[in-house]
Amino acid sequence: MPKKLIFMIGAPGSGKSTYSDKINEMHPEDIDSIHVGDLLRDEVEQGTTIGKIVGMYIEKGDLVPGEVIIYEVFGRIRKSSKSIVLMDGFPRGLNQMKILADALIYDKGIELLSIIELKVSRDVARQRLLPEGFTEDEEALFEHKMETYESLIGKIEKFYEDKGLLTVIDAQRDQDQVLQDIDNYLKKLVELY
Repeated sequence: MPKKLIFMIGAPGSGKSTYSDKINEMHPEDIDSIHVGDLLRDEVEQGTTIGKIVGMYIEKGDLVPGEVIIYEVFGRIRKSSKSIVLMDGFPRGLNQMKILADALIYDKGIELLSIIELKVSRDVARQRLLPEGFTEDEEALFEHKMETYESLIGKIEKFYEDKGLLTVIDAQRDQDQVLQDIDNYLKKLVELY
């Protein structure tokens, strides 16, 4: 049986990691929650070859090329003891999306079931991410990340919408409401009960 893969995408501050962890807590026997950002940071901290390359991109707030991280991502999915893997932080760009699509064609042990997009406005993302009294550098990094995200999200949405894989959830609402919507969708998708 292939691993069932579900990606959570969204702007910085949309709650991808938070909701992924909460869903994992609600279904610990069935769902594994994986954060690509954590995988990459671990590589950077360990000083691996991949970590050094990743570190250069992270420092600038740029997207890490898909070729650099696909091996790590698929390796972590395969190591999961759960049949369903909920992953956030990937794919973030067109390059990553295309590499993921190609890799999934050849890897019959992983099946992409859905892409869940958590939608928030730039203003909401700013409120959630920038601390009170933020510095110019913090604001510049936030703006760079948002501009990168906004320049790519339309093409990513179209790519997955055309494949019938995209589901959009309004993540600006109350956290419990958003979590319930995600959980209800996943229950229908993978028949957890």
